[in-house]
Amino acid sequence: LPLDLKESAMKGCCSKMICIGCEYTNLKREFDDGLDSSCPFCRHPAPESRTEAIASEKERAELGDPVALRQVGTLCIRDRDYKGAFGYFMKAATLGELEAHYQLSLLYHNGRVEKDEKKRLYHLEKAVIGGHPDAMYSLGCKEWKDRQHDRAIKHFIIAAKLGSDDSLAALKHMYEKEIISKEDFATALRAHQGAVDATKSPQREAAAEFLKGAGQFG
Repeated sequence: LPLDLKESAMKGCCSKMICIGCEYTNLKREFDDGLDSSCPFCRHPAPESRTEAIASEKERAELGDPVALRQVGTLCIRDRDYKGAFGYFMKAATLGELEAHYQLSLLYHNGRVEKDEKKRLYHLEKAVIGGHPDAMYSLGCKEWKDRQHDRAIKHFIIAAKLGSDDSLAALKHMYEKEIISKEDFATALRAHQGAVDATKSPQREAAAEFLKGAGQFG
């Protein structure tokens, strides 16, 4: 199934990404069978604390792992250490990490490190070329503002087909204003629903319910 970074976690021991459904199912199996918790990918013993997990992620980042670099950059953002985040994202982007390119575009746009539209656009386009739906939506918004309407609509349609809710909302507004045809909107709507359905599974739904009950999700 496709992974949504917002509903996934990185294993600090091996930098593999796992969705909440697989994580929940694996933890439940270990609990039910009385097994010691370990990584489902490399079988490394699970960290005993969040501090230990972060230390593992930083070790992977120091080894130049692009996913770990992006993950540690995200942790820096949460701590409002934008300079640190910039450094990690830049290293990850150099290694081709798409989310890192997108995050750099946000840093340049918001002026967290420096406000630079040319650099923002460079990283945004790198993420778009790699198929990043949020980047496509952002680029589409810029193109619409610049009156490049045809290019903007194309990016909104592609992003909607990849599951972007914001892009679908933009297309719905355009359809209501008779900017795009009923057929184009219907095609995008069907593809968007297909992309959303592709991310669903009984395991992910069970995990979401469990986390929601624990006050950690939703």
